[in-house]
Order: sequence, then C-alpha cells, then structure tokens
Amino acid sequence: MCIIKADVKSWQIIAYRKRVPDMRKKWIRLIAAAMGSFLLAGCGADTQIDDYATNAGAESVQQTSGTESAAAAASATEGIPKDEIKVGVLHLSDPAEGSGYTYTHDLGIQGMQQNLGLSDDQIVRKINVSDSDEDATKQAIQECIDEGCNIIFTTSWGYMEPTAEMAEEYPDVYFSHGTGYMSNGKNFNNYFGRIYQARYLSGIVAGMNTTTNKIGYVAAMDNSNSEVTGGIDAFALGIYSVNPDAEVYVKVTNSWYDPEAEENAAKTLLDMDCDVIAQHCDTEYPQTLAEERGVYSIGYNSDMSKNAPDACLCSVIWNWSAYYTAAVQSLIDGTWDGSNYYGGMNENLVGLTNLADFCAEGTQEKVDEAKEQILSGQNGVFDGVIETNTGETVGEAGKTLDDATITSGINWYFKTVNVVD
Repeated sequence: MCIIKADVKSWQIIAYRKRVPDMRKKWIRLIAAAMGSFLLAGCGADTQIDDYATNAGAESVQQTSGTESAAAAASATEGIPKDEIKVGVLHLSDPAEGSGYTYTHDLGIQGMQQNLGLSDDQIVRKINVSDSDEDATKQAIQECIDEGCNIIFTTSWGYMEPTAEMAEEYPDVYFSHGTGYMSNGKNFNNYFGRIYQARYLSGIVAGMNTTTNKIGYVAAMDNSNSEVTGGIDAFALGIYSVNPDAEVYVKVTNSWYDPEAEENAAKTLLDMDCDVIAQHCDTEYPQTLAEERGVYSIGYNSDMSKNAPDACLCSVIWNWSAYYTAAVQSLIDGTWDGSNYYGGMNENLVGLTNLADFCAEGTQEKVDEAKEQILSGQNGVFDGVIETNTGETVGEAGKTLDDATITSGINWYFKTVNVVD
C-alpha cells in the first residue's frame, strides 16, 4: 500500500492512493444497497429529481474501487437515527444558476435526500463559497456545524485543507471532501471518480465529428492540476484512437468558476477554427457559444444538450447521488469507517450521455466498442508507453498508470495537445 503523509499544522493527513479489495467490497455493498432499495422506493415518490446527471440505461453497480485509510480499519460507528441526520454541503456557486459542476453536485444531494427520505430542513447548503478563501471556507463549515450538521460535504479542490483542519477540530462531525487527496481515516474522507474513462469516450466522439481536425478544450487549471490534465489527456487519447490527425487546443482560465474567463476562452478557441469544443469548467458558455457559431460541443458535469440542443454531441456526466446516498446511509447504519471512494463507469458514478442523433455515422459503434473494453478492464485508458507533447514518454509497455499517478501525478500533456496562450 502506498501511503503519502503530509503535515498539516499539528497532525498527519494520510492520503491513500491504491485500490484495496476489501474496500471495493465494502463500497459495493453500500452503493448496491443504497441505489437498489432507495431508488426503487423513490420511484413511488410524488416528485422525481430531473437528474440530467444520471445516464439512462447505465450499468448498475458491479464493483467499486476505493482507497482505504490506515486507521479506518475496525472502527464502525454507532448509527445515527435517520431523523437526526443533518447534511451540510459547500458549493462554489449557486446550483440554480447553471448546468455545471455545482449544479451536478447539488443534483446528487437532491438525489440522496430523495433516496433516503430526508426532509428539506435536514439539508444545509452554503453557496458561493470561494475555494480560494480559507477563512470563508472555514466560516461556511462552522455555520454548518452550528446548525447541527453531523456530516458535511465540501465539493471543491480548494476546500481541502480547511476541511482537514475543521475535521481535526471537530472529531465527532464527519467530513467528506470531493476531489483532492487528503483524508485522516477517521472522520474525514475523500471521494472522486474515474472521470477519465468517460473523457476517453467523449474524445472518440470528438475525433469522429471534427472536420477541421482542431478540437478546443476550456480548462479550469493548467498541468499543475492532475484532475484537469488527466481529463484532457484521456480526451486526447480517445481522439487519437480514431483520428490521429486531430489536434487538441487547450485554453486555461486558472479558476474553477469564472464565467467571464470561460466565455472568453471558448471564443478564443472558436476563433481558431476549432469545430468541436469540450470543457472542464463550470458554466455552459462553451456549449452555447459553439451553438451560436454552428459547430459542435461536448458537455461536462450534466447533460448540456438542454443548453445547446443543436451543438452538443454528448456530455461527460457525474451521478454524485450514488456516492452521497451511500455515504449518508453508512452513518445511519453505523458502518462509516473513514475509507476513501474512487468509483467509475462500473459503479455508475461517471458516464456518457446518449449521443446526439446528428453524430457522424459510425460514432456510436466506436464508442460502444471502447466502452465495453473499459468496463471489462481491457482498456485502462492510460495504457502502455505514452508520448507527451514535449517528446518525453510516460508509462511502461504492458502496464497501465496506477491510481496514484492518475490522481496526483499527471502533469504532462499527450502529444496532440497544444496550450493556447
């Protein structure tokens, strides 16, 4: 097991970067139970969540890969009665004002609430919390605690260290941080997913539908951030698998949420004659601007065909309710053990929406073939020796990059990627 230790003030945060079979089994049971019994129960509810982030027809939970913390081990907790559960969530922006990252996370919270039958007053939302403002993050967490939350989900990378500090200060409150890498194996875990799997499939779609062989990508962060860079590389690898002549042009905004920068980045790429635009940013500007210009787009986070029905070829999507439901259920059942979560297509945490009916002939067949290879383990996306855009190579023949590298060690771009100043 690979254990990375980093001092954060006076304690150790332990990040686990390797899949552990026991934790896979644990999360299988949790998510299968949650998404089975609770979703069936939800079908009879008067109001259904219009969850664009849930891919109709997606595979049911088959296996879960996660990471385990050293101290997690034996420590199941006493269950918390459902009527005493109170869930806090920190959002970067207002989920009512978009279709991106925050919107999709809140769909997951709504789905969890419906699945578990929680009332509205059992959910506490803190919106427009900047993840670059440590004091604001701590204040929002403190407000959740003061309002009686016993589990708090902090959904953005920059919330990581403040969440770690607050978890140390409040050992009887449970904290779950999305993206990032820190955890303590007790009351603070980490969750994310193999979004690169769906990114690869979306790259196939882009590669099959470009005519200029120029494909744009609006990125929140540069190659210092493995989450964003890994997604770009997976996308580029998918393109390359069907269209080795196509190039990917990346414009970085240096912000997880900046509507003006995202709009300007999309315009820059469109002005360069990119005829497919993908994104790792929070707003739908790349979609709507692509539609205005009469070219194609690929959405992210939720199904963005609702924003650009004549442009959006497909969307790379998250179904966060799969995790949120299982995490809160573990508190009710007394089975929370601090283990981290890292799911993928097999767990229905990530996926690709149905393709638009205007996709080029043969696109569906190529996607279906690659999807089956990913689900079976035949295609790990980052397989073999990979050439970067600086002429160097990463990886080894016959091997796939491990989870530690994928989540925190991809600081290079695939050879067909070009960064636009």
